[in-house]
Parts: sequence; C-alpha cells; structure tokens
Amino acid sequence: MIILSSASPRRHDILYEFGIMHKVIPANIDEEMLNNLTPQENVERLSYLKAESILKDHLNDIVIGADTIVVINNEILGKPKDYNDAFKMLKKLQNNVHEVITGVSILTKDLTITFSDISKVYFKEMTDEEIDTYIKNDYVYDKAGSYAIQSEYMHYIDHIDGSYYNIVGLPIERLLEELKKNHLYN
Repeated sequence: MIILSSASPRRHDILYEFGIMHKVIPANIDEEMLNNLTPQENVERLSYLKAESILKDHLNDIVIGADTIVVINNEILGKPKDYNDAFKMLKKLQNNVHEVITGVSILTKDLTITFSDISKVYFKEMTDEEIDTYIKNDYVYDKAGSYAIQSEYMHYIDHIDGSYYNIVGLPIERLLEELKKNHLYN
C-alpha cells in the first residue's frame, strides 16, 4: 500500500488524479527550517522526516513525504501567520519571479529515495486592493507563499518554468518516474 504522509488535500488530489491509490496518514513533525541548510536541503529533510515518522509503524508499505516552500531572493516564504504576513508575502511576489521547491521522499523498509524539484513562477503586478481581495476570498493560510496556483486568481501569474504540479505541492512527473524505476508502481 502507498501512504501519503501529508495533510495537504492538494497532494492527495494529485495522487488521486493520476490513479495512484493511497491512504493518507498525516505526519506530526516539527517543520522548522534550519539556517545551516539550503532551501532544497530543508525541504528534502522535512519530506524525509514526514515519511520516516509514518514508516516506523507501516514497515510493509511505501510511504511518500513531501514539503513545499517558496523562495524569493534567497528568502524562504512559508505559510503565513496572519493577514499582514500574507499581505507582505504577496507584495514581495508581485511583479517578480520566485522559486517553488518541493522535497519528496519515498521510503520503504529497504529503500530511501529523496529528491527535490524546482519550478519558477513569474507573478504579474497586483494592486494593494487586488492583494486584499485575494487574501479575503481565498484560503491562503495553509499555502507556502500565501497563494495557490490552482485558484481562480491564477490570472496573476504570467508564466511558469517547470512542473505545474510541483507548484501545487507534488512533482508527480518525477514521483511517478522514481516509483516505476524502483518497481514500486506499475
């Protein structure tokens, strides 16, 4: 059985959309970013910790952990704490380019695969009123960088370089490649 160790409904939906039957068991770990690690190293570490925390009780299963961050000018933008935090994040992103980095770990009792995927997102300019409306009309507080590419506000994104699904929260193309390469999925 495949277990997704994430509470993210978006990751669950991506797996479901691609026909990967799975069970969701959210991990309960400290998601603190360590200053001595790069953004990529941080998301890979957190994805591993999420998967590892579930694997210990499910040794006969395949556990997938993932963690996504937004990085702009070497600053990591996590999930906003409140309205003001979300507003500041969206203000930084608008009329700029940022990276979305997702770390993924696939663990079994005999195998550990950890990788990260990077996509670039080019945001259009937004007025303060548009930012305010976006925050009030979309649930931004559980999203790194305070936005969802799949929301109705996608028109503020000029274009992307890389995987759309990575920006949503799970680079499914690379995940499927790793699962198939390691004979974990047909």
